[in-house]
Amino acid sequence: MTNEQPTPDGLLQLGLAFWGSKALLSAVELGLFTTLARGPLTGKALAAELGLQRRGTTDWLDALVSLGMLDRIGGEYANTTATDLFLDRAKPSYVGAILEMANARLYPFWGSLTEALRTGRPQNEAKAGGDFFAALYQDHGRLKQFLHAMTGLSMDAAAAIAENFPWDRHRTVIDIGTAEGCVPVQLARRHPHLTGGGFDLLAAKGIFEEYVASHGLANRLCFYPGDFFADSLPPADVLVMGHILHDWSLDEKLLLIRKAYDALPDGGALIVYESIIDNDRRANTFGLLMSVNMLIETQAGFDYTAADCRAWMADAGFRDSYAEPLAGPDSMVVGIK
Repeated sequence: MTNEQPTPDGLLQLGLAFWGSKALLSAVELGLFTTLARGPLTGKALAAELGLQRRGTTDWLDALVSLGMLDRIGGEYANTTATDLFLDRAKPSYVGAILEMANARLYPFWGSLTEALRTGRPQNEAKAGGDFFAALYQDHGRLKQFLHAMTGLSMDAAAAIAENFPWDRHRTVIDIGTAEGCVPVQLARRHPHLTGGGFDLLAAKGIFEEYVASHGLANRLCFYPGDFFADSLPPADVLVMGHILHDWSLDEKLLLIRKAYDALPDGGALIVYESIIDNDRRANTFGLLMSVNMLIETQAGFDYTAADCRAWMADAGFRDSYAEPLAGPDSMVVGIK
C-alpha cells in the first residue's frame, strides 16, 4: 500500500511523446547525425550547414541533448556513441532508413489512428486507392531504400539467430521475404558451412545480389524469385520468416506456415521471428504497437503471441516448437518438422 497521490506527469509525457519522436525523425531527415559524424559544430554552424533559420533551432538541438541523442561540450554539439554508430548514413551500421520511412509515411498515417479504430480500415496509401507495395516494387530507387530499411530493422535479430540456433545440425537455409538478404548474410558469415539464399519477388533480385556480393558471399547465397502465395517455397533444411507473418490475415498466416512445412525435410526447422507479443500481452509494448501499426498499414494483418504461433505450427503438423528471445523486442518461434 502507498499513500502517494497520483500525478498527471506520466499521462502528459506519454500524450506528448510525439514531440520527442518528431524531433528525432526530423534530425534523421535533415542528416544532422551524418553532418556531426565529421566533427562537432556550434549551433550557428549547424544551422548554416543544414539550411535552417535560427529561431527554434537552438531549442531543437538542446532538446536532442536532453533526449540523449546529442552531446554538447563547450558550445559545440556532437553525436553520442549510439547516434554516431547507427544514424550516420555513411556507416554500414546505419539503421536510420527505417526511421526515414517512419517519418515520411507512418507519422502522418498514425494521425488517423482514431479513424482506423472506428472503421477497421487501413490509413495508408490504400485509403486513397493506392497500393504501397505494388508501387514500391515498380520503383527501383524506392525499393532499394525500403529493402535497406528492412536490413536495419532485422540486423540485431539476424545476429542473435546466428548465435542462438543449432546451425551445426543443418546445411542449407533460405530466408523467405528476404529483402536485401540481411539474414542469410549474417548466418553465412557466422557459419561457413551454410549455403542457401533468399526468396522474394523478382524485382528484389539485383538488390539482393549486390548486397550479398558486397559481403563476398555470392558463391554461397543465391536469390530465389517468387511470390510466396502463388508459388511453392524453395526447399531447405531451415526456412526463415522474419517480419512477414504479421502482414497477413489468420488464414494467410496459416497458409504460409503450411507451405513452409511442405518445403522442409523431416527434422527441418521453420524460424519465425518478429516483435512477438508476450503471452500475457502486457510487457512487449513495441510488439503490441506494431500490431496496431498493422491496422494502419494492412487489410487484415496483426501481430501475435508465441503461444499463438506455436499453436499454428502444431496445426500445420510440426511435431515440436519452442520460443526464444532475440534482441530488443524481437523473439523467434522455432517449429521442428
